[in-house]
Amino acid sequence: MGALAGIRVVDLTSVVVGPTATLYLADYGADVIKVEAPGGDLLRTLGGQSKSGELSGKFMHFNRNKRSLVLDLKQEGGRAALHRLLATADVFIANVRPAALERLGLGAEALRERYNRLIVCNLTGFGSGGRYRDRPAYDTIIQGLAGVADCNRRATGEPRYVPMVFADHVVGLIATQCILAALFERERSGEGQAIEVPMFENMAAFVLAEHMGDLTFVPPRGQSGDLRLLDPMGKPVPTRDGYICVSANTDAQAFALFDVIGRPELKIDPRFSSVQARLANVRAYFDVRAISFRTRTTAEWLEILSLADIPAGRMHALESLVADEHLADAGFFREVDHPAEGKIVDMQFPNRFSAGGCDDYRPPPLLGGDSVAILREIGYGADDIDEMVKSKATIDGRRM
Repeated sequence: MGALAGIRVVDLTSVVVGPTATLYLADYGADVIKVEAPGGDLLRTLGGQSKSGELSGKFMHFNRNKRSLVLDLKQEGGRAALHRLLATADVFIANVRPAALERLGLGAEALRERYNRLIVCNLTGFGSGGRYRDRPAYDTIIQGLAGVADCNRRATGEPRYVPMVFADHVVGLIATQCILAALFERERSGEGQAIEVPMFENMAAFVLAEHMGDLTFVPPRGQSGDLRLLDPMGKPVPTRDGYICVSANTDAQAFALFDVIGRPELKIDPRFSSVQARLANVRAYFDVRAISFRTRTTAEWLEILSLADIPAGRMHALESLVADEHLADAGFFREVDHPAEGKIVDMQFPNRFSAGGCDDYRPPPLLGGDSVAILREIGYGADDIDEMVKSKATIDGRRM
């Protein structure tokens, strides 16, 4: 059943940041009810093709183990149904801008007054204490503001976003952590609480913990940035037939590397004889690697480096990642049947619990596919549901 069995989450989020948070709660066994407007989550049609027209590959991987309830919150009937649902819920999470939630009567303060055990989590672009608080935010905006794009500029000469919705992933995981902490605290106090999870502040902390460096001190003692990570040569190293990823950071690892490339004299070279020296001369250190690794194939180097206990791995393409032998051994991928899409490849929840794990799989929901069942659970009769469907306050998305 999962560690969160019996916990109900009302999920008013869309696209990636919120669905990331609720994906993990669902995988832990919570009953996550994805409340969607009649038009559905944008991600349903963004990022791939589908037979049903509403289940893109990307949507699939962020919305397994959830149920879909369509409610038009612009209608009084839709709002009433949401409040009846919230009366049964433990968590309410939204990534709608606070002003819009206030207009719907779903602000954190109003909900906390009405449902004292409810945990209300608002995912926002910017914290309420700053001047940006009312601005809209998307992943790319946050990557730019938080220094992610500039890290790529320093490393490559060109500002670039990480080519995935990186900030959404990171902040979604942080939101999961906050909700779990609030659930634990509620066990002791019996009270719910409001949580604000701002994207900008969280990503600024994420980047600066890595790269604030000597700006940490008053006055600053040097420059910002971890030079190993920001150097243009800090990237996969070309081999005779591909690329390899190598991290020889400790003295033991670096000295073993010098041995296997046939340059043992570098162990006493003052540029490379200590961690601090290699950091100060990181470009020269990376150049040594680059010259040496061109002489053998990736497979040959992987075997040599493994015998010397030097951390290394091949650089996968997306297509070869899907075929990785270790992932196959671990049962990471599984083929499952989806009622509308046929066979799909799903990724197993990667983490293992010795107790309280959840191995159940619920396919990603069709839009409104669970509306009728959920409305019945919260006390609506057949006539009431029919009336809501007719007025388009909900959608009966079941495929007969």
